[in-house]
Amino acid sequence: MTVDSLDRLGEIDQADVVRCARVLLRRPLLRAGGPEAELLPLVHRHRAALTELFAGLLGYRLVVERRFARLYKSGPGEDPTRGEPSLGPRGYAYLALAIAALTTVGQQTLLSRLVTDMRTAAAHAGISVSDDLGDLRAIAAALRHLVALGVLTETEGTVTALSDSPAEALLTVDTSLLGQLVTGPVGAAGSASELVRLAARPGPRGVEHTVRRRLVEHPVTHYTDLSEEEAAWLRRRARSEARLLERCFGLVTETRLEGVAVTDPEDYLTDITFPGQSTVARIALLALPELLDAPAVEGGWVPVTAERVAEVCGGLLEAYPAAWSRQTNPARLVEDVLRLLAALRLARRDEDGWLLSPAGHRWQPEPDATPRQAGEPEEEPEPVAGWSLFDEGDMP
Repeated sequence: MTVDSLDRLGEIDQADVVRCARVLLRRPLLRAGGPEAELLPLVHRHRAALTELFAGLLGYRLVVERRFARLYKSGPGEDPTRGEPSLGPRGYAYLALAIAALTTVGQQTLLSRLVTDMRTAAAHAGISVSDDLGDLRAIAAALRHLVALGVLTETEGTVTALSDSPAEALLTVDTSLLGQLVTGPVGAAGSASELVRLAARPGPRGVEHTVRRRLVEHPVTHYTDLSEEEAAWLRRRARSEARLLERCFGLVTETRLEGVAVTDPEDYLTDITFPGQSTVARIALLALPELLDAPAVEGGWVPVTAERVAEVCGGLLEAYPAAWSRQTNPARLVEDVLRLLAALRLARRDEDGWLLSPAGHRWQPEPDATPRQAGEPEEEPEPVAGWSLFDEGDMP
């Protein structure tokens, strides 16, 4: 491991490289006209240092050109908590079909022709397709994702119309960006499952790259989720890794008996802020201490059932009725809370229900309001802007 790429630079250039590295971790496809495109010249200027930094520390390949920069990360493997939530499994299937179809259409195509080519590719792949509204919306979601990435430009019309009517649209294809999308070794994979496995394989330095990638890409890394060799490496190098991640990526590391938590003080390198402002995030935060107050199993994980989560969350809704959004759906609340905790690596499924991570003990929140007493009549929430249980704006 080396950080020579930083050591050779002056103080200002070091800060610029760290800034660019953080942006690339969040936006692996940084393009002209897209979010934070103003940093492309800076990335291009420091491309040699950034290429060396990512290759040495994480085993990631970086491609930098004038119009875009592409950081090739490892795939997440069999991880249901990762991915674009607006797509879903069906949407991802259509995204792959769209990428395959776009390789043969040239620089412009009609929306109707692209959809036809996608259906043809699906038939060749043995994937059933239909004309129902659900499939049309999944196709539209996949194409909207390509528009957001800059691969497609809606020259005339819009791909969104696909899910509402048979309206036509003219699409322009950025073939340069299209060729940079796929990370996994498609030519070496004989099946979809093999492609997922190959895309998630370790970096050139084996254990070092595997563990460091987990630290950078996930909020919590549990020793029980690592192999014996990986866990031993992390225990041995916890302090030096903490210094390294802070210097190169601005991340703060917290080492616990059960594993390592990594946070970004600026909340930039995360797609899920926790503690958060939403009703689901705040209820999950307040529910953790009570849910974790139970006997633990191996590794400090605490078994919990969905019924227990429903009981605790329901109690919070009942005790502090004015603190939550009026649109809170109690029937969906348990599912949303568990999904959030799973995405944060604070919960995972097991054969008998759920397990809660011991890392949840790092939060010990206390409500700053008095719970409603038994028999006390329920009051309508005061329509005062900005009031909440946490003295911050209540956002549904």
